[in-house]
Amino acid sequence: MDTDNRKEMTHIQGGELDAQGRRQALERMKELLPILKAASKAYYQDDQEIMSNLEYDKLYDEYGKLEEETGIVLAGSPTMSVGYEAVDELPKERHEVPMLSLDKTKSSQELAVFAGDHKCLLSWKMDGLTIVLTYRDGELYKAVTRGNGEVGEVVTNNARVFANIPLHIQYRGELIIRGEAVISYSDFENINRLIPDEGAKYKNPRNLCSGSVRQLNNEITAGRNVHFFAFSLVRADGVDFYNSHEEQLRWLTGQGFEVVEYEAVIGANMAEAVQRFADRIRENAFPSDGLVLLYDDIAYGESLGRTAKFPRDSIAFKWEDETRLTHLLEVEWSPSRTGLINPIAIFEPVELEGTTVSRASVHNVSIVKALQLGIGDELEVYKANMIIPQIAANHTRSGTLAIPDICPVCAGKAEIRSVNEVESLYCTNENCQAKRIKSFALMASRDALNIEGLSEATLEKFIGRGYIHEYADLFYLNRYRDEIIAMEGFGEKSYENLMDSVERARHTTLSRVIYSLGIDNIGLANARLLCRELGEDIQALREAGADRLSAIDGIGPVIAGAFCRYFEDEKHVRELEHLLKELILEREFSEGTDLMLEGRAFVITGKVYHFANRRELKERIEGLGGKVTGTVTSKTNYLINNDRASSSSKNKAAAELGIPIISEEEFLEMIREGTGQE
Repeated sequence: MDTDNRKEMTHIQGGELDAQGRRQALERMKELLPILKAASKAYYQDDQEIMSNLEYDKLYDEYGKLEEETGIVLAGSPTMSVGYEAVDELPKERHEVPMLSLDKTKSSQELAVFAGDHKCLLSWKMDGLTIVLTYRDGELYKAVTRGNGEVGEVVTNNARVFANIPLHIQYRGELIIRGEAVISYSDFENINRLIPDEGAKYKNPRNLCSGSVRQLNNEITAGRNVHFFAFSLVRADGVDFYNSHEEQLRWLTGQGFEVVEYEAVIGANMAEAVQRFADRIRENAFPSDGLVLLYDDIAYGESLGRTAKFPRDSIAFKWEDETRLTHLLEVEWSPSRTGLINPIAIFEPVELEGTTVSRASVHNVSIVKALQLGIGDELEVYKANMIIPQIAANHTRSGTLAIPDICPVCAGKAEIRSVNEVESLYCTNENCQAKRIKSFALMASRDALNIEGLSEATLEKFIGRGYIHEYADLFYLNRYRDEIIAMEGFGEKSYENLMDSVERARHTTLSRVIYSLGIDNIGLANARLLCRELGEDIQALREAGADRLSAIDGIGPVIAGAFCRYFEDEKHVRELEHLLKELILEREFSEGTDLMLEGRAFVITGKVYHFANRRELKERIEGLGGKVTGTVTSKTNYLINNDRASSSSKNKAAAELGIPIISEEEFLEMIREGTGQE
């Protein structure tokens, strides 16, 4: 139903609808319901976005008003459901106490009315993944995601490696708390910076956090620096909190938890308190999408009861987004190494939240179509959470923007593909220059050949000028000495530094080479497994076959299949052969000692002195067949820590489990004895 038709809905006195208005309202509800369900599913279940948060809120509010006016609640109504069922392989568990959503407002005056003369707690509404933690006998017993509010996913092993979570607490009764798992803006940017493929980068910290917490391998979670902030205490039998939520938060702080930042307020000083939070949001280390107001008096809040979806003791405040009108100048289509072509809206610059904004990601073709974009259209733009530029609405909706059918870089065929009901544009040309830029960037990255000075921008220039056509050409750049020195941003010193780095890169290992090829699902760890099992022999690897490779512990049929398919392409084989002629491969797994640490699991903590860093020590252990994890468990064989008297959580865990704590010297002595070295 269009806007004009909605305006024609006839109301009778008292806010009720006449027959015609009721029919129109019901039709509009049926129109909105699949849109809201699809957007919610994409956001909560698939970690994708098919519309802006602002647009979703507007449609949600419209739908809720229509329900009130009609008195009809349709099956699957977003006002009655709370999220979606999990669909991955994590075990699921029903919450003992269901988790409800919060009613919301964008008015600080409404917050003031809600509070009245009652003491309330005003806190950040953090934008991450809600987790319920259970402690028993002072130990972390269980961690479960919010899920659909009634059933969540069990992520206990992942919670154990959060950056700031206490594994042991003083309280010995059963403790159940709720909080938000979040990843800071700085960690989000650092993690994205390490991903060479633009199309694979995470869209926002919330998506990164959701993916990190729900990993099947907690070693990945451990590297993401996830933080947990408690915001609600569900149970702590035998503790007197003097009927105060603030006392609960203070008590949790005393148990070692970080709690969400809050301020005690009443209605009279609400506006000033909200403004204080607003003034700090741009400098806030962690993402927030609003505030939460909670009555401090526990008994009073409980006496108010709840609706079908909302508790009545608290309310959420969402920022009234600062929006600006502008005009779409163009849509830039940016290809990635995977072939995904990302649409980016370029519009007339506007001032938003104190900065000038002229670009916003449109994410995918589904959003382009939903917005009905056209060059020259009047757009309403804002910053999601006051940080990330987004298109809130297209007021013109001309729908004249053509989706390209050719790649903007290579002019090869581009096609729209649907994945999880989200349409995206892909380049189908395997030899696309953009794909090559990303591929060369991966090869030059730290874990691959580690060629410093070869950024994507530099590679784009080199490829555009014809200096690089295949991987081996990275080692022939000295042929273009004068041209490179004369390039903008270069010079004699930069050129010499690059050449020194290229020469150092000639000395590498086969596992780094395999990783650098960018074969699907083959990271550095899997490349090492393959090389160790097949004696670091590239010919043996190529001839092993999928059955042989999939039998290797930790590989399996998916990785084996991807590896074999890669080498079915003669071009891939030829380029690798040319590359290997330029390299000096050093053995990682010497024949007499390659398996001496097989079956042993290590954890490394603290400073190291005999190795450049902990990464180098980790590589040494893995090179000898051992495994390095991030958390001390009953399966750990040794904790390496030069400060054996440290009171760190890892040392405590090792002591409690009877796991030896050894220094670097003792580790080196261990491997010297294993190899027979003096």
